[in-house]
Amino acid sequence: MKQRLIVITAMLWILILPLYNQAQQLESDTARLEEVAVTAFYGRVKWQAIPAAIAIIGSDRIKNSPTPSLLPVMNSQPGIRMEERSPGSYRLSIRGSLLRSPFGVRNIKVYFDDLPLTDGGGNTYFNLIAPTQISSAEILKGPVAAAYGAGTGGAVLLRSGLHFSEKKIHHVYGGLMGGSFGLFQQKTGWRYSTPTFSSELQQLHLQSDGYRQQSAMRRDGFTWQGALRGKVHNWRFLSFYTDLYYQTPGGINEIQFMQNPQQARQPAGALPGAIQQRTAVYNKTFYNGVYHQYKLNDQHSIRSFVMMSVTGFKNPFITNYEQRREDNIGAGTQWQYSHRSGNHEWQFNTGAEWQYQHSLIENYGNRAGVKDTVQYIDKVFAVQWFIFTQLQYKYRERLSITAGVSTNQQSYRYRRLTDIGSRYARKQMGTLFTPRLAFSYALKPQIQVYTILAKGFSAPTLAEFRPSDGNFYGTLNAESGWNIETGIKGSIMKSRVLFDLSYYYFRLNNAIVRRNSNSGAEYFVNAGGTRQQGIEAMLKTYPVKNTNRQMRELAVWVSYTYQPYRFTNYTQGSIDYSNNRLTGVPLNTLAMGADIQTASGVYGAVLFNAVSSIPLNDANDAEAKPYQLMQAKIGYRIKKWELYITADNILNQTYSLGNDINAAGRRYYNAAATRNYGFGMNFGLH
Repeated sequence: MKQRLIVITAMLWILILPLYNQAQQLESDTARLEEVAVTAFYGRVKWQAIPAAIAIIGSDRIKNSPTPSLLPVMNSQPGIRMEERSPGSYRLSIRGSLLRSPFGVRNIKVYFDDLPLTDGGGNTYFNLIAPTQISSAEILKGPVAAAYGAGTGGAVLLRSGLHFSEKKIHHVYGGLMGGSFGLFQQKTGWRYSTPTFSSELQQLHLQSDGYRQQSAMRRDGFTWQGALRGKVHNWRFLSFYTDLYYQTPGGINEIQFMQNPQQARQPAGALPGAIQQRTAVYNKTFYNGVYHQYKLNDQHSIRSFVMMSVTGFKNPFITNYEQRREDNIGAGTQWQYSHRSGNHEWQFNTGAEWQYQHSLIENYGNRAGVKDTVQYIDKVFAVQWFIFTQLQYKYRERLSITAGVSTNQQSYRYRRLTDIGSRYARKQMGTLFTPRLAFSYALKPQIQVYTILAKGFSAPTLAEFRPSDGNFYGTLNAESGWNIETGIKGSIMKSRVLFDLSYYYFRLNNAIVRRNSNSGAEYFVNAGGTRQQGIEAMLKTYPVKNTNRQMRELAVWVSYTYQPYRFTNYTQGSIDYSNNRLTGVPLNTLAMGADIQTASGVYGAVLFNAVSSIPLNDANDAEAKPYQLMQAKIGYRIKKWELYITADNILNQTYSLGNDINAAGRRYYNAAATRNYGFGMNFGLH
């Protein structure tokens, strides 16, 4: 695999250098690359100036995605890995945080326009959000508990891109897409904006038959976003309803994967298969949130939010039929003080967030997708809160120092209603302080070096305390650890070349690891510790940028991730897994691509992703083979119309994009689709 990565990287540079030399001869009308600003850690600074490891996904990258999901754009970033076990079932990993996430997103805080999507139990239903709702994203890598609360993986800040206009604008848009394996997408929307008010209403339908047996999906969603701007008060509103259904084919073993990767999980002994049990997930979620900013004067402002959500969740599984109702409420506030004196700038933020979740969890027998006899009925209350303080100091755009600390707490109350006379069991994580200290220094105006020392903390989520096997694991402890990191990033050659290189070393204690019972039901244990060190690199070049010629823009980029993660002090019974590779984490990942835009309206995007072998269990005696994935999108935009075609898995690889780690019966593999295509059109572009 290393030899392949070296060859591919060399080929990319062979492509880049002639293009750059040609670009040097262009006329002086080429414009300089716009500075990329980020809002992470409650500021607004240039991308290269912030002392943090941040991946930025822009609107063009999302629009040019070759699939109607965020997978390609997420996997183009170093240190980020998004997986799909079946259509609609996504997992997101930042620097290996996937270890404890069989589905959904855990150990990562997710915000949408500063409103938390992560619930009070620590889980995020990332599959409720469609790419059409998102304009851009900032992904914060590594522990960020000092500003965003629990989560050793990092945070994801999604942005809608809602904006105001100088005059009243009505804008109606829509689109259709069809493709292989029964893929069909339809969307409509309406935008309205004035100097003081902005609104967007969107409807989306997506369905697919899936590549495998028992892998069909359907998602219907309605979203309204609004913003109101005043002299001292600014408001943002978010409401969405998502009705999501996706079948779960289940994992298969290596022999089955090689013989027929399309098959769903097969019957084994007394256990029926996925088709017989009609395994699937039904998720209906209604979300409401309000964000308010009150600007007292040029120095003082107060930001606050309130949110609520209701989720109805059903999951016919091999061994049971789980049904949940989850009610969430949350609130947060922070005060910001800014001051500037000569060459010195200060910013002070302090605030708190609080979230509460009430869950009623019912487990029944599953008789071919129909609820049978009741097994358990549980009631769980989850509360999490954190208080944080952060100070930022900047000197002459040259030196930046950020110091922050938070105190975090997570607690649960649990009761089994089907046990007569039962009382509430309680579990509370001890209050933990998580500091963060970061420095950055400008070697040149466009080049910064930075160093970070931060502590991370992540409590077990509700789905880990009370997993699908129906038991309550009150002995689970929170993960915590220290991360030290250094890096250099910036731009050269008049911003035609952007680069980002970082090295980090993270020691995690009480790592939470997924296990499976013989029936396939999951549970979780603390696995001693892990040593997670790695290198992340990104290079992006603009051989052609903002010209008046036929080729308006050409961007070529490459990202590389090296993750030699290991377990430390990890034993299960008499078996010692210490120094084994971390389960589910590839050693090497390479992504590269090119984007082109012409004056005639023709555009294109090509992505290539190479992933090395992946350990599938803690014993390291099974691994997924390396694979190379190529995807592309070619389109034509003119005035308010767009036509495009897409291609996925162009090399027609047989691979598993979402492995079931530590799976019972060695059923690790969830095969991804073979070569497939799509065709679509959009109208009402802006």
